[in-house]
Amino acid sequence: SFLHLAIIHEEKALSLEVIRQTAGDGAFLNFQNNLSQTPLHLAVITDQPEIAEHLLKAGCDLEIRDFRGNTPLHIACQQGSLRSVSVLTQYCQPHHLLAVLQATNYNGHTCLHLASIQGYLAIVEYLLTLGADVNAQEPCNGRTALHLAVDLQNSDLVSLLVRHGADVNKVTYQGYSPYQLTWGRDNSSIQEQLKQLTTANLQMLPESEDEESSESEPEFTEDELMYDDCLIGGRQLAF
Repeated sequence: SFLHLAIIHEEKALSLEVIRQTAGDGAFLNFQNNLSQTPLHLAVITDQPEIAEHLLKAGCDLEIRDFRGNTPLHIACQQGSLRSVSVLTQYCQPHHLLAVLQATNYNGHTCLHLASIQGYLAIVEYLLTLGADVNAQEPCNGRTALHLAVDLQNSDLVSLLVRHGADVNKVTYQGYSPYQLTWGRDNSSIQEQLKQLTTANLQMLPESEDEESSESEPEFTEDELMYDDCLIGGRQLAF
């Protein structure tokens, strides 16, 4: 739309005038381009928090997703714009805020996951104070923000998440605790910090799943045993 173009080209005065004249027109303000981006998405992408604020006041919907499943808040967290994050959450209705914080994009990442991956500590802490779930698991392999922090070897992020109640005994879908992910990594301070908090049974690396499966795997599957021969007229067929 005309508003999309004005925001993309950072024509501030023109953008504000269009927003003023279309305030309350949800269909226009929330119109999505061919990438499913609303004007609010573009205001965040181009780092124009003032425009984003006016869009929200005029009636833009914070929960609309783009072609990657990102809400404007996802994008602000990924880009590291604390001011945009603050504006977006400030003008979000309280009963919608929790839903926005829990929303996942098409990769299964919440806003907290994205901020953690990028290492934006101030945004991570701000999201947690707003009620973001510190133990939310991404669907690929069940990593929490703490698992991601260990993967990234970000000791400051590990400390921050632990202070805000991250469950050090939460395991991935493969059964790995954050502490177990420290094995073979260079940052010994992370390992020492998590070892003190992790239960003993989650400190040792789990046995290889391949070894377990090879030992317990039967010679024939249940389905194969059910149809190991065929009878016609009471006589077994030879193959």
